[in-house]
Amino acid sequence: MIRQFELVERVKSYDPNADEDLLNRAYVFSMRAHGSQERASGDPYFLHPLEVANILTRLKLDSASIATALLHDTVEDTGTTLEQIEHVFGKDIARLVDGVTKLSRLELQSDQSKHAENFRKLVLAMSEDIRVLLVKLADRLHNMQTLHHIKSPEKQKRIALETVEIYAPLAERIGMHQLKDELEDLAFGVLNPEARESIVQRLNFLRETGGARADRIMTELKKVLADGGLTATLSGREKRPYSIWLKMQRKNIGFEQLADIMAFRVVVADLADCYRALGIIHGRYPMVPGRFKDYLSTPKPNGYRSVHTGVIGPEKQRIEIQIRTKEMHEIAELGVAAHWQYKQGAPSVEGRQYRWLRELLDILEHASGPEEFLEHTKLEMFQDQVFCFTPKGDLISLPRGATPVDFAYAVHSEVGNTCVGAKINGRHMPLRTELHNGDQVEIVGSRTQTPSPTWERFVVTGKARACIRRYIRTQQRAQYAELGRAILLKAFKQDHYDFTDKAFDGVLKKFHAEDAEDIYAAVGEGLVTEREVMAAVFPGSTTTPRTGKVVPIGARRGRAQKTKGSSIPITGLIPGMAIHYAGCCHPLPGDRIVGIVTTGKGVTIHTIDCETLESFADAPERWLDVSWNIDSETTPAHVGRLHVVVANSPGSLGSMSTIIGKAEGNITNLKITNRSADFFEMTVDVEVSDIRHLSNIIAALRATPVVNSVERARG
Repeated sequence: MIRQFELVERVKSYDPNADEDLLNRAYVFSMRAHGSQERASGDPYFLHPLEVANILTRLKLDSASIATALLHDTVEDTGTTLEQIEHVFGKDIARLVDGVTKLSRLELQSDQSKHAENFRKLVLAMSEDIRVLLVKLADRLHNMQTLHHIKSPEKQKRIALETVEIYAPLAERIGMHQLKDELEDLAFGVLNPEARESIVQRLNFLRETGGARADRIMTELKKVLADGGLTATLSGREKRPYSIWLKMQRKNIGFEQLADIMAFRVVVADLADCYRALGIIHGRYPMVPGRFKDYLSTPKPNGYRSVHTGVIGPEKQRIEIQIRTKEMHEIAELGVAAHWQYKQGAPSVEGRQYRWLRELLDILEHASGPEEFLEHTKLEMFQDQVFCFTPKGDLISLPRGATPVDFAYAVHSEVGNTCVGAKINGRHMPLRTELHNGDQVEIVGSRTQTPSPTWERFVVTGKARACIRRYIRTQQRAQYAELGRAILLKAFKQDHYDFTDKAFDGVLKKFHAEDAEDIYAAVGEGLVTEREVMAAVFPGSTTTPRTGKVVPIGARRGRAQKTKGSSIPITGLIPGMAIHYAGCCHPLPGDRIVGIVTTGKGVTIHTIDCETLESFADAPERWLDVSWNIDSETTPAHVGRLHVVVANSPGSLGSMSTIIGKAEGNITNLKITNRSADFFEMTVDVEVSDIRHLSNIIAALRATPVVNSVERARG
């Protein structure tokens, strides 16, 4: 255990102006607060915050961060309150401690919701002060280092998975590669211990057999640079087991095929020397095509700058070389911590200067709940980067596979919402086009445009998906509310009552609704019937609901009401609503379907992949989320359309109709679309019960010698 004076001396060794009194008070306060508490290992609990503080001293953080590390568990795990922290240490320390503290006392529905809510709070706190994230990462690192003391294997794996999915990507985003590598490697040992052990053994073998070779390579590289008139410091960096395994999985290659297990770093005086060193190395050794990356002119989003190249170097070895200045090297190792300015007592890089952090805040604003926010955040952080440019030359970094719609939302939410087209490198291209490194993208917008539900199928960024979903939710609610209002208005008139919004004030609590609009939307969505509402509003009337009790709207939200014995084959619609099936795609039970509202005609049911739906892309308010009612006792016949090619020979049509009849299908229409000397092409409409029935008929026809081909017809 680090003693009090040792911790203070460590901080003062890199920050002579450190607040010694603050550190001493935080040390004593934390030790007294945790008292006789013990961790799973049996060690005193106070050892944990002390080790977290020690990790932060290696990152050379300021006194406030070290004090926060010492105090970060006092509010959560002891009787200490946030008010006490503020009284003793001030508002700044209290704010940092509050940012790191988990919402352990918050009663949520599930562990997943609790985890998502904790992460949401962490993002909000670190957006105000990035030091919250630094303390949290150090906290997670020490927890991972002591994870083996937890007895439950399931809990170990859950914590390790959370580390890989959330905290390691966060560490990478703020440029703290060393901490990120350590977190990933510790989690790797829990999630896949056999794979890690295999890679470690191979690395040990390489060190034993190739250690001298690495020294010889560095000696020769240093001599080559010196001969070119350049003084440089060289070092070797071995890839971590997790990074090696990840690359083997991604590229589907074996350990022996990896060429960059050992990378050599060249640290020079300034930016000009970086390119001079690159020229000297490329002039001496042949470059490996596709292995050159210039992060000097185009830094990574986390501020990482370096130039990478692969060459066939000394002793004919294929090696990777990274060239950077001393300042760049510090940023590469420590990330945001390297930007700290101790003399001013504040960081020179504020959290809000990180574009990715602003993106997370945008996702937070548009997500419907903490779990959706967590889903979109993983999407945002977990992919390789593509760098594109605006017409003015501004750099926009996006995940690999991003489209112009993702680009538009990355520029601004409003740009994304009004996007109608895009020019990529001066050419008009479809919105689903995948962007590549170096593309210049110009977004074409229109004030009348609104987000299309189809965009969600091809966007890859969390922000774009969150914004699109929010718009669709808003539009659907407005549509349901309008429909529900019309239904209730009709019901009121039939029972000779005056319809006013005020009539619903007395029943809001019964339906767990905030206002009359909630009730309208619930009726329009089919979650509540108009009879139930009428019975609640006018309890003394002769009107009786179909069910004997009022069910809260919130309890039914998310799925349409299914009534046993209902003759309605579609759920998600209002009972009695007019429906008909699209002749363009002939939907059958078992198909994924969507409803399109047509004024005066009711709802038209299409299959989800029907090409006709593209004509409704600009009218998301007309779309309804519907599905087949599998509980319906009545199963009316549905028409499936087939495109059949049969041989032009006597008895062919008879054989085809016999096969369909034996399979209990009924031909309702047949049209020959093309005929030749050898074949007849025809469209056949067949009454079937569902998609499986039609598939059985297709299979039987394909097995018939006179049938050349048969497919389900579209259009």
